[in-house]
Amino acid sequence: MFKKVLIANRGEIAVRVMRACRELGIRSVGVYSDADRPAPHVRYANEVYNVGAAPASESYLRIDKIVDVARRAGAEAVHPGYGFLAENADFAAACEDAALVFVGPAPATLRAAGDKQGARATMAAAGIPVIPGSPPELREDDAIARAAAEIGWPVMIKAAAGGGGKGMRVCARADDFAELLKHARSEARSAFGDDAVYVEKCIAGPRHVEFQILADAHGNVVHLHERECSIQRRHQKLVEESPSPALDDELRARMAQAALKAARAANYTNAGTIEFLLDADRNFYFLEVNARLQVEHPVTELVTGVDLVKEQLRIAAGEPLAFAQDDVKPRGAAIECRISAEDPDNNFYPATGTISRLRLPSGPGVRFDGGIAQGYEVPIYYDPLIAKLVVWAEDRPLAVERMSRALNEFVLDGVATTIPFHRWVMASEVFRKGEFDTSFVEKYFRPEASHAERQEKAAAVLCTILSHLRGAEAPAGTDGAGPATDAWRLAARRESVGE
Repeated sequence: MFKKVLIANRGEIAVRVMRACRELGIRSVGVYSDADRPAPHVRYANEVYNVGAAPASESYLRIDKIVDVARRAGAEAVHPGYGFLAENADFAAACEDAALVFVGPAPATLRAAGDKQGARATMAAAGIPVIPGSPPELREDDAIARAAAEIGWPVMIKAAAGGGGKGMRVCARADDFAELLKHARSEARSAFGDDAVYVEKCIAGPRHVEFQILADAHGNVVHLHERECSIQRRHQKLVEESPSPALDDELRARMAQAALKAARAANYTNAGTIEFLLDADRNFYFLEVNARLQVEHPVTELVTGVDLVKEQLRIAAGEPLAFAQDDVKPRGAAIECRISAEDPDNNFYPATGTISRLRLPSGPGVRFDGGIAQGYEVPIYYDPLIAKLVVWAEDRPLAVERMSRALNEFVLDGVATTIPFHRWVMASEVFRKGEFDTSFVEKYFRPEASHAERQEKAAAVLCTILSHLRGAEAPAGTDGAGPATDAWRLAARRESVGE
């Protein structure tokens, strides 16, 4: 096993990897930008190094700086986390050239997975269902437009060089195609440095179901069952859970075998995810390979008992998997809510500010993965995800109730977050019944649905002010008690338990 690992990331995922390293007796090397000097991941690492100015392009995305720090620190391996350079084949190759172990797939695998159209062709050749789409050789706008018309409206325009919802547009008719194609290319160029796009048939009302896989360098490949990721907005996941309420045992087994076949076809090593779309008729189609650790990996850890980060490190160190497929026995249900610094009342617009008050939920079956602290200033330069709240329970209904309880305990003031949105999701009958698809947020969420919390806090403040005023006017020998004070006490009590 390694003695020292550099974590080429920030925030909650950096802390998560550092914790795994600490439990394995590995010293962690952290990196930080100028904006992240006071960040919790900087304090948690065994040693830290500055890698540049606040913008990611000058710090966390600088391959040369990160590799140089790893060498100077005496690290043996580099863990990329997710985002930033996690799926960058050039970064993985640079690590290899510097005699550093990249904790993830080989550069060739990353290039193959990153080529969305090439990955589609690989999966089709392996007999895995893929969504009808345009061939890789089509690059010109006119040719792509003709392919879209042949596939049939609606179609999805997708960036060839990346994922995460960037460079994606849904087009329902020919008249809109040219404009949407232009926007998709522009966004793809900005996000990935490559404006290549392709089109796929748009599946109406799909569910997004993915399978976690682990593969070592000795030919062993296992899956750790599925995650349901259909609660999304703009193709970005908001809530994930395992198991999926959409699958029965027969469909789960077929999809799992397809995931294993996909991993072998991609010559995959380390942790990764095979993603599928499931249509209303229960047909599933290969979507993409996510060649990295996923944001939602904790739900799989809670239902299987497997620490995915530790397994990543063991595989990267050359160890074979210590368990076989039959040893993976999921139990219960887990749900994850992504806590982002975004304002649900303002079209989920990114928010910044200082966390003035923070009280974390706890209790049975509650896990918090975060890179924040009271007094921490949320920077403007990075992804708004600041934490993840995850729960486990014996079954899905109990997990939903546990998540509702945990969200009601969660107090984070000073920055707008998605906590009120998640409370609304857990209360939604559609979600509770498990009868949703990727259009759930678009169909059902309205900003006013999360207003109750703000109104209650405002009422508590007003009642507090009124109570002080009444107390100042109260006759000698009284405590100023009365209707206003009673209301203040009730509001304060309700706020203190997060009702």
